Amino acid sequence: MEKINGNKIINLFAAALSSVLFVIALICTVGRINDLNGGLSIKILASSFSMPQGRNSKDTEGEKRTAQAPASKSNVQDNSSDKNSVSGEVSYTASNEPYDDEAKYSGDKLPVIEQHIGSSGYGYDNFSVKNTTDYTIEYEELLSSDLGFEVSSDKKSPQVLIYHTHTTEAYLINDNGYYFTDYSFRSEDPERSVVAVGDEIVKVLEKKGIPAIHATEIHDRTYTGSYDRSEQTVYKYMEKYPDIKVTLDIHRDAIGYDDERGKYKPVFTYNGKKAAQIMIMSGYDPENEYGFGHWKENLKFALKLQQKAETLYPGMTRPLYFGDFTYNMFINNGSLLIEVGTESNTLSEAKYTGNMLGNVIAQVLNENKK
Repeated sequence: MEKINGNKIINLFAAALSSVLFVIALICTVGRINDLNGGLSIKILASSFSMPQGRNSKDTEGEKRTAQAPASKSNVQDNSSDKNSVSGEVSYTASNEPYDDEAKYSGDKLPVIEQHIGSSGYGYDNFSVKNTTDYTIEYEELLSSDLGFEVSSDKKSPQVLIYHTHTTEAYLINDNGYYFTDYSFRSEDPERSVVAVGDEIVKVLEKKGIPAIHATEIHDRTYTGSYDRSEQTVYKYMEKYPDIKVTLDIHRDAIGYDDERGKYKPVFTYNGKKAAQIMIMSGYDPENEYGFGHWKENLKFALKLQQKAETLYPGMTRPLYFGDFTYNMFINNGSLLIEVGTESNTLSEAKYTGNMLGNVIAQVLNENKK
């Protein structure tokens, strides 16, 4: 038998020990990341680094935006005593809300975890921006300049269009802190979907003297191509109502989750009542590749809305998302995409936010009236 070299044995033992220590270190690191990320799973953490897919004339597949994961494990932010309560008047009251009979569900019951998604990215004044482009945003210049369009007090025809590319995106109904795995987060019932949020926005705009119209056509019975279909809807309304200056695509988001932990919903509190946080999205097209040469004017509008929302309702916004995407923002310089909550927010929370968002939009537009 060949004599085994002592040094070889030592080297083999050292290599094996190193491998064991590496595995132990990896397990500890994963656990530590989980703790630092507010107890979120690695799967959720990974989703926070995902980029939304842009849309050009040939791209209608990448239609779902991935939300960033909650930034901290803080409790729901409460701004009940904020000094701006008067200017942030809210007319929404939760009455005649639909009720969901839970006896019809047979799936597992998983938790809904409330989170307030705080500041991240670049902070300016009272808000923050997640800028994933190479463009340096000139905040002071953009916020101090005119919108680039105006609504008029003299015109009675609609000047704001609210529509929904993903019209069937729906919310939880009951606020019980859980959901069932066989619960459908899509509905063609306008009283249970983002359409109900759009109704609240339009109602407030009209009350504030800004003529608005709500397109409730369903564009996502087939998910692929829904942006093409909603684009045609927008053009149809703009042709019928040529005074339209603002086109807002209202969605609800979906934050990643795993089967063990459940879903996370972004919330804040105003006047002692829970509401869904919003995420404003503004696109970037520096080479005018998608016919989106007015992207900077859209960004200006987005920044003004973000700042006004945080002034009136501190905690209302997630970081403004500025990235290399277009969606339907190329249509005009008053076009943005706004996410109101996620699928695990309740309908009542989302409608309450819709009412506040209507007030935010109205105040920004009224400040730029002729």
